[in-house]
Amino acid sequence: MRLAALALLLAALAAPAGGQVVPEPDAKEVAKTPLRDLNIDGRDIPEVLVRAAADPYATAGMKKCSALVSEIAALDGVLGADYDIAEDGAKRDRISEGRIGQSVVGSIIPFRGILREVTGAAANDRALRAAYTAGMARRSFLKGWGQGRGCAYPARPKATTGGK
Repeated sequence: MRLAALALLLAALAAPAGGQVVPEPDAKEVAKTPLRDLNIDGRDIPEVLVRAAADPYATAGMKKCSALVSEIAALDGVLGADYDIAEDGAKRDRISEGRIGQSVVGSIIPFRGILREVTGAAANDRALRAAYTAGMARRSFLKGWGQGRGCAYPARPKATTGGK
């Protein structure tokens, strides 16, 4: 019973809020957790994600396959590998040293949730997560757009048969 409770606790601590993808925290990110909670060292949203959030389905300038390849590569650089090329071993673990470390460091701050709301840190995190979601939607849209225009991979999904 205690082992199951511990497993549930670790899973809850490691899961990103809202079920959305965020970058895997390293030791530097873990150390910055208190500064982020106080909104002293917020994370900037990468420009490619700002554009994606503004209009994830924009097609202006996307008439040539080379333009699609360039935009998809920029998104891949921020988001990591897409599902069509990510290998099974590349899937992110929900429980990782970085996420557990962030949770432990963050638990030291009393009334952390309230503090994050008051300082604006929670709003910044929500905006960052929304931008990552928009980036994933944009990349998917662009690959579909490229497939419809007859572009070759990587301006279209690598596997289009619905299989592996």
